[in-house]
Amino acid sequence: MHELGLVFQMAKVVEESLAGEEDITAIDTVVVEIGEISSVVPHYFESCFPAAASRCPLFEGARLVIEKIPAVARCKGCGTVFPVVEHEGYCPDCGSFDKDLLSGREFNIKEVVVR
Repeated sequence: MHELGLVFQMAKVVEESLAGEEDITAIDTVVVEIGEISSVVPHYFESCFPAAASRCPLFEGARLVIEKIPAVARCKGCGTVFPVVEHEGYCPDCGSFDKDLLSGREFNIKEVVVR
């Protein structure tokens, strides 16, 4: 389960980015974006968050919000933009599997709300 490593790395990145801020004593909420077809399983990531939060005083009582980014592609054949998972990767208009992925593989720290 690589989600545990990702949670610890996320906590480290957040801590390091706030290191110079002297008036920040705690993090209220961390918002992450996880793509629908990324290698990160949101449920596992969420279940690992308390382990990282317990090792960092800044994260004590922090809340995790996960925003799922849908997988969307543009067909190289006809230009149709379509939801990848819903159509199992095939263009709903021409049936082609040849596509450019526009979104869905992201893993981003979108926002950190501090107390």
